Amino acid sequence: MPSPPSLAEQLRFQVEAGADAAIADRPIDRYQQSAAAPVAAVPVAPAARPAEAAPLRAAAVAALAPRGAAEASAREIAAAAGTLAELRQALANFDGCALKETATNLVFADGNPEAAIMLIGEAPGRDEDRQGLPFVGESGQLLDRMLAAIGLDRTKVYITNILPWRPPGNRAPSQEETTACLPFLRRHIELVSPKILVLLGGVATGTLLGRSEGITRLRGRWFDYRVGDTDIPAIPMFHPAYLLRQPAQKREVWRDLLEIKHKMERSA
Repeated sequence: MPSPPSLAEQLRFQVEAGADAAIADRPIDRYQQSAAAPVAAVPVAPAARPAEAAPLRAAAVAALAPRGAAEASAREIAAAAGTLAELRQALANFDGCALKETATNLVFADGNPEAAIMLIGEAPGRDEDRQGLPFVGESGQLLDRMLAAIGLDRTKVYITNILPWRPPGNRAPSQEETTACLPFLRRHIELVSPKILVLLGGVATGTLLGRSEGITRLRGRWFDYRVGDTDIPAIPMFHPAYLLRQPAQKREVWRDLLEIKHKMERSA
């Protein structure tokens, strides 16, 4: 008979499932309480905390930081990075995003940094978090097939995400998390200096283009993304994870892929 999970293993499970706050050590049946009666405080016996609880404490500290402080710090740190290696190290040292404390690995990028096309997704998933590379799970395999359809592979493109760390439970990124990490992504784009940006999904599109419309209305259209004094053509597309749930939309993506291929041929 397997032994029951330890307290540390239970805590790790809660963190991966998306829990980020403790309510109480004992349940309270509020149906049994009178509306007029005061609620007695639940006594909590002191207990030693496992080492795995440290990320939760660090996350709580990050959450209490003044709004905008993390973004200002990120801008200063990112601007000082002169190479992709320096930018990666700067991200690894950055403590302004609590996701760092619950993720397994920093997911920086994959592919060829000299490529003309840079693809940007939303955030790492479980497989990406384990391997430390973007788009390596089921949606990443679909992305590889999509690229192959127009003669591309990971030696001919460069891939990254809005967030370099996996949100617990694969939940949607919060505004605070994207704001804190955005200066690093902007610097990432500056250093790579691609000829074409492909924005995968609504989060990447809305974050970089500042548009409020949904991805269904924006996909397949060209926009300008300003980097310094240069405008980079950017095209939103459906995220591969969405296509796994809605395969009928692959027809629209094929049109977008052809747009990218034609843009490459015209700029060659």
